[in-house]
Amino acid sequence: QVQLVESGGGLVQAGGSLRLSCEASGRSSSFQVMGWYRQVNGNEREFVAGIYSNGITKYADSVKGRFAISRRNARNTVFLQMNSLKPEDTAVYYCSFVGPWGTSWGQGTQVTVSS
Repeated sequence: QVQLVESGGGLVQAGGSLRLSCEASGRSSSFQVMGWYRQVNGNEREFVAGIYSNGITKYADSVKGRFAISRRNARNTVFLQMNSLKPEDTAVYYCSFVGPWGTSWGQGTQVTVSS
């Protein structure tokens, strides 16, 4: 399996920015997708952004133009730059790693945006 360690969450005012990081260790694959999901108060976890091993990125409509996902060349670290944050972005953010064997999840990091 893959172990994921997230960092970078915190409290920020509306309009501010935060950068999340996720470092993966363990198994690797030439095909992989790393991404970010978020969850509010036990509701269903929702997709935020993802980056494929070929560099293609995808975003939820709610964050397009505000969030940017990127990775280090070694492809074991992924970042989520979050700009123009809104109170509705408040959630626990989870890093994900999808490989041929399935999906691994990080422990989550809290992001709180105050109005």
